[in-house]
Amino acid sequence: MLKRDEFAKDSGAWCNLNKPELSEQEVDIVVFGIPFDEGVSYRAGASGGPSVLRENTFASTPYTEHFESMASMKVYDAGDFMCENRDDLFEEVTSYVCELVKNNIFFTAVGGDHSVSIPLEAGIDRALNEQFGIIHIDAHFDLCDELGGDPLSHGSVQRRALDLQNIRGTDNLYFVGIRSIEPDEFEFKQKNTINVQNAYNCHKLGIEKVAEDVVEKMSKFNKVYITVDIDCLDPAFAAGTGTPQFGGLYSRQLLELLEIIFKKLNIIAFDVVEVAPALDPSLTAMFAARKIITESWGHFARKIGKLEK
Repeated sequence: MLKRDEFAKDSGAWCNLNKPELSEQEVDIVVFGIPFDEGVSYRAGASGGPSVLRENTFASTPYTEHFESMASMKVYDAGDFMCENRDDLFEEVTSYVCELVKNNIFFTAVGGDHSVSIPLEAGIDRALNEQFGIIHIDAHFDLCDELGGDPLSHGSVQRRALDLQNIRGTDNLYFVGIRSIEPDEFEFKQKNTINVQNAYNCHKLGIEKVAEDVVEKMSKFNKVYITVDIDCLDPAFAAGTGTPQFGGLYSRQLLELLEIIFKKLNIIAFDVVEVAPALDPSLTAMFAARKIITESWGHFARKIGKLEK
């Protein structure tokens, strides 16, 4: 069930772009939270991500880093999915996302641990009658068939994506920023061809070349989804997350990657997950997520002709 707190109902939220009096069909972007972190294998805390992020969007302005205004864009904060039973929660998210995608409504979801991307991607799959691509920006592959006995864990996101009707194989997936691998994933990688640019390559080759390869591989799909695990960033830039990995992307690299991807591919939606405010008093991960979201909205606004210079 979606529940809207006082901040979701406030027009000052999301850089003063929130239109609580409107509906999903009347806006440019729908945003919602999934404060669930029972799919973690290590440190919890990501359930606090949506509310803390939403509360801190009142301090942001509707301008991009290129000094462009997206003040004419309309955002609808649908609130947070709240349900104690995971199966019910995932089905509610899947059904909601399916309706958004069927109606060509661009959405942004805020986690929660990365397992919440399982119903998000399932909802896209249910809505479409064509293959789609997934760009997975993360420190981890999340290709475990199960983690700790849980096939719906935060480490199993893209393994479950491979079960979807419109994800025909690993060619539909592209991984960026990876710098860790589990035994299950190592075995899977030995048997399958995977599109991946690890964090080492992102630094060594340069993010523009990495982005070019992502675009080349994903351009065969008319619709592409992006999932951003905040631990794709080096812990220096996003300390508040459950499973940080040293040697990650720099903040500037991630912003440039997203700018190129949005410019050259048809991105239909994205999520940002694994922000755990309680693990970092300075809220670096939260502020990183806020910037990722607002800049990505700017890229989307540019595509729909709602940016003013």
